[in-house]
Amino acid sequence: MPSQDRRRASSLSALAELAAPNVKACKAELVTALTGAFGDVHATEIAILLELIDTLQAKVVDLDERITVMVAALPGAAPVCTTCGLVGGWHAPGCIHLTLPVLGLAQRLDEITGVGLVCAHVIIAELGTDVIAQFPTPAHAAAWAKLTPITNQSGTITRPGKAGKGNRWLRAALGAAAMFCAKTKDSFLGERYRRIRRRGGKSKAMVAVARSILEIAYLLIADPAIRFRDMGADYYDTLSPERQTRNKIPDLERLNPGMKVALVPIDHAAV
Repeated sequence: MPSQDRRRASSLSALAELAAPNVKACKAELVTALTGAFGDVHATEIAILLELIDTLQAKVVDLDERITVMVAALPGAAPVCTTCGLVGGWHAPGCIHLTLPVLGLAQRLDEITGVGLVCAHVIIAELGTDVIAQFPTPAHAAAWAKLTPITNQSGTITRPGKAGKGNRWLRAALGAAAMFCAKTKDSFLGERYRRIRRRGGKSKAMVAVARSILEIAYLLIADPAIRFRDMGADYYDTLSPERQTRNKIPDLERLNPGMKVALVPIDHAAV
């Protein structure tokens, strides 16, 4: 085989290795499909595009590092020990939690289900670190972000209204976090999404979970001494039996059309 043909065969094999994992065709089939249709011009174009992708990815990593440093330098974003209250990333002498890491504001927000460091940085940038001065309660922050339900009433007619667009950067970050929560099986926010989706649909469930994430983030920003703790997917099972019964009866009736569920006390004397 001539050297030029060997180089071309090698380049086709290397190109087949770059296929996405979900491509069903095997490597040999990809090489066969590219043979005769992939020339030196195409190889040059793809090499330029790959170099451009690598350059942009390096720029993104550099910007993420710069943003992390800038966010950590904001007032109220420094690491604080939630036990002894020492600011700066260390524990006070005699602290009972000397072995636990001291997290900054962004890292504490990162502990929320679905929220990564990028989303945490967006939340801090849009809400600020002095949220109490801007919003008296978490509900005020949710209303500002347009994550609260709106009702339009005219006389005796009441219709649900549009919540509005709100802050697009914050809503985009919270929406991405809510989408991640919807895919989780063992988290409180994931179970909350599924419960609301059954009653009100996907859109309402996404907005409700996004609001929950925002309100949790508000509390974490307002109080440096608290940390996020997931209550688990079985949280609703620990509620009162009466509430569980009231919530499950409509589900049973929905699964059995034309049937009515009734709870009848057991007559122990007749048993």
